[in-house]
Amino acid sequence: MFNFYAYPELKDLSQGSRIAFVRHFRHKSQDFVSKELGLTGECKRRTMTRYERGDRNPKEDRTKEIAKILEVNYHSIKKYDFKEPSDIFYLFMWMEEIYPNFGFKMNMQEDDRINRAFITWSNMKNKRNNNEITYEEYIEWKLNFELDE
Repeated sequence: MFNFYAYPELKDLSQGSRIAFVRHFRHKSQDFVSKELGLTGECKRRTMTRYERGDRNPKEDRTKEIAKILEVNYHSIKKYDFKEPSDIFYLFMWMEEIYPNFGFKMNMQEDDRINRAFITWSNMKNKRNNNEITYEEYIEWKLNFELDE
């Protein structure tokens, strides 16, 4: 018997697609997440399906619950409104999953924490490219990265 792992695929940058990506990465079913959320009834996973398809967006409290269940940083799966510069940073990290060769240069002198975050990310990408860490370790880092305050 062969055991293999298929990497999850991010179909777009929507909140629902990001939640689905993380859920697949964690090897969790919609039923599992629904149960952990305390959803009941015959169609308890329908809520998760709607979130992942983008038919509905979870409220902030529900998103925090989902993040806790999936063991990720809330900012990885929240709905970005781009009122905070950090939303752009997290969006760029997700863009890399769709466009692996995505590259850019930024100079955000006004927000030193964003500069530090980009440097940290660049260092982690180099570790992954040099096979110092695995793809799974790299994704794990991205899903749990928090910007300095």
